[in-house]
Amino acid sequence: MLVESIWLRYHLVMPADRLYRVIERLGYLLRTDIQRDRDGHGALQPAQRAALEYLARCNRLSNTPAAVTEFLQLTKGTVSQTLGVLARRGLVEKRRDGTDRRVVRLALTPAGRRVVAVRGRIWRRACEALDAKQIARAGALLEDVVRGAQRASATRSFGECHDCRMLGRERGGRYRCGLVDEPLSVAETRKICRQHAPLNRKSRPNRG
Repeated sequence: MLVESIWLRYHLVMPADRLYRVIERLGYLLRTDIQRDRDGHGALQPAQRAALEYLARCNRLSNTPAAVTEFLQLTKGTVSQTLGVLARRGLVEKRRDGTDRRVVRLALTPAGRRVVAVRGRIWRRACEALDAKQIARAGALLEDVVRGAQRASATRSFGECHDCRMLGRERGGRYRCGLVDEPLSVAETRKICRQHAPLNRKSRPNRG
């Protein structure tokens, strides 16, 4: 029994601890890198950079302060301050929804898009040392880890529309969101959504 317990700890717990330490260290290195000045707009704090990254990737249904708050898992006050700083720096713009004036929509400015497009020196050099297959394997593994963490914390998946079970395929290669019954372009199916429902093995809804 003792030998079995030691074996399980070595083969199950220790590798998991090692993975945790690796991810934690990588996160620290990347956070340090992104805090440097980018495009003359001053150093960015991790939450500010994360907000920009989110707005660059989210779809038109998920570009609200509430969605940013939920994605970053921060308090409303912290996110409000973060978005305020980004707006004052000219990286994010706020506007009222065209249908519901109570809703605030967020979008990156051209300057904000330029900042997001710049990856840190550390990340670029790390990726240059890997081939395409290694990067793909690492990406798939980390996606599995993220999905597991989301399930464990009962948080939304914020996945891309192309693997959402509410995405419908129409004739002519067109797509439609089954939640709001609106058409989606191919590019929009690669955006992340607050209402994402992870794809199961059942077939997608089809229209027409």
